[in-house]
Amino acid sequence: MSFEFASRAAEQGQICSPVPLPRRLLIAVAIGVVSMLACWWLMSRLHIGAWDFNWALRAADDLLHHRDVYSHPYAHQIPYPLPAALIAVPLVKLPRELAGAVFFGASSAILAFGLMRHGYSRLLIFLAYPYWAALMTVQWTPLIAAVGVIPALLPITLVKPQTGLPVALTHLTWRGVVLTIVVFLLSLLISPTWPLRWLSQLGGYEFFVPLLVLPGPLLVFALARRRDPDSHLLLLTALIPQRWFYDTFILWLIPKTRKEILATAAVSWGAGIWRWFVIPHSMAQVGMWTVLCMYVPMLGVIWLRGRFPAGAIVSAAPGTESAPQLAEAVRN
Repeated sequence: MSFEFASRAAEQGQICSPVPLPRRLLIAVAIGVVSMLACWWLMSRLHIGAWDFNWALRAADDLLHHRDVYSHPYAHQIPYPLPAALIAVPLVKLPRELAGAVFFGASSAILAFGLMRHGYSRLLIFLAYPYWAALMTVQWTPLIAAVGVIPALLPITLVKPQTGLPVALTHLTWRGVVLTIVVFLLSLLISPTWPLRWLSQLGGYEFFVPLLVLPGPLLVFALARRRDPDSHLLLLTALIPQRWFYDTFILWLIPKTRKEILATAAVSWGAGIWRWFVIPHSMAQVGMWTVLCMYVPMLGVIWLRGRFPAGAIVSAAPGTESAPQLAEAVRN
């Protein structure tokens, strides 16, 4: 994280003492259990198994029975890369609804644990509408977002590369890169041709690119704040193909303070309210509301940070961490 943000956050009291490990574990498990129960309740009533996670479960079952993972027709569901099936293997024996709920609960718990490294405030990202859109469809985005706070989880970005790429490129570590290479090579040992097979089945993928739908071009103004690393995450995410509101949950790695998180989370529910009353007829419609309710607020967060000059807030009081230490704390 940038020196400017670290020094400003120190002044505003946003860098907190680390939450004690036992408490982090307890709270993370509690969040995981609540999200698991909510997901299980919803999936049980919709009677659609584990929704988006169904593919990973079926692919895992194919792996265990030595069947071709990519031999099925995918008229209504786009296949995932093979590492998604590897993650689902421990859950394949469970009923689909329960397996999806356990997966989503575990993803939420891991994310919560990482978010509490420097206090409780960032747990407020669970209030954002994209998180609940992800819960309702058992998506990977909370687990991918966890890479932003636990960089060693970088291999997770392989399961959904178009969403994981912005997080991966902005949170690279040597350990994460090595682990990602190991996982990728392991998947090639299982099926050497899976990347080509997977790519060949993506023709039916419907998507929008946020930067290319109105008012998406406004996001180029983030370049004026390019010294803030969060502007890189915003622009990279705006360049990737997306399908629904849940794909934007990774943007909640951008707000760091309580006010930033609450403001962006509140605005994000505009998309949820719109979807409640309107059935979208095109990806362009979904894209427009995604940009208005998720991307533009994040652009505002980054721009408002730029009003605070770095040099005006640098001096550290005796006994406090130095500015470089604070920057390192926020970055990690």
